[in-house]
Amino acid sequence: MINKRPLHGAGLGFRRELLPQMSLDDANAIHQLGQIDFFEVSPENWINSHGIMGGRFENILRAYSERFSFICHGLSLSIGSSKELDVAHVNNIKHFMKSHNINLFTEHLSWCSDDKGHLYDLLPIPCTEEAVFWVAERIEKVQDILGSQIGIENASYYYLPPQSEMSDSEFISAVVKEADCLFHLDVNNIFVNSQNFGFDPHQYLRELPLERTCYLHVAGHYVDDDGLIVDTHGDSVVERVWALLNDAYGLIFAKTSKTADNIPTCLERDFNFPELSELTCEVKFIREIQERHKNNSTFKLA
Repeated sequence: MINKRPLHGAGLGFRRELLPQMSLDDANAIHQLGQIDFFEVSPENWINSHGIMGGRFENILRAYSERFSFICHGLSLSIGSSKELDVAHVNNIKHFMKSHNINLFTEHLSWCSDDKGHLYDLLPIPCTEEAVFWVAERIEKVQDILGSQIGIENASYYYLPPQSEMSDSEFISAVVKEADCLFHLDVNNIFVNSQNFGFDPHQYLRELPLERTCYLHVAGHYVDDDGLIVDTHGDSVVERVWALLNDAYGLIFAKTSKTADNIPTCLERDFNFPELSELTCEVKFIREIQERHKNNSTFKLA
């Protein structure tokens, strides 16, 4: 049996499409899984609107959650929506987390629903003072229900929200401070936005509330024929995103007492799945960067 480990190091998104390669009865799969410190799971992919998950998939997920540490990453809370907060959904998340012994929940700083229902896309929130207080109040309600701080993730976007009164990084910092929540840093999202809107991703990184970082994402993306970069999570992580992750570890290390391996970092892969061994190579590379920062805070990525 694989021993369940504390939440740290380098992890992988838990996807049903990967299950055939992750059999707990296969010696080679067990070896590959031994390279993964934790898994990330999105509750929306495992429960229905009533918070129910049963049968075969319930048993499969439990077999892994009893052996591995998990982080819970939401997809549809719509924390920035003008629609009333879906308290029933938050309670479903709470039940899901308790059922699988998960202690950390993160969600996108975006909105994805209105009075007509879900929009099936993560949309940017206008960066206004009014929105700061509105979103922070909703985050506080979620934290009250869950009984713990949550992490709020910087999202990718493909248009600039109108009527903004401050920069995106200022908005994120203000929301995190007002809500007294944690920050979930998505490195690939910074890179995607920087290339689509023409700003320096390394400078932007320095403007974020890194002292509150609880969790990181890295992922691959798609470059369209017209040059637009889309945050697809369907390819390998590119060198410039690895470099940005390396920079992030150094900045977080400088701002907090945490070492890089104490801030769990997840490799996201949502489709176009390669062999599990290819994914675990990327997971191991995350850990290699973490370890080099742990041993030498001046480490530079080659």
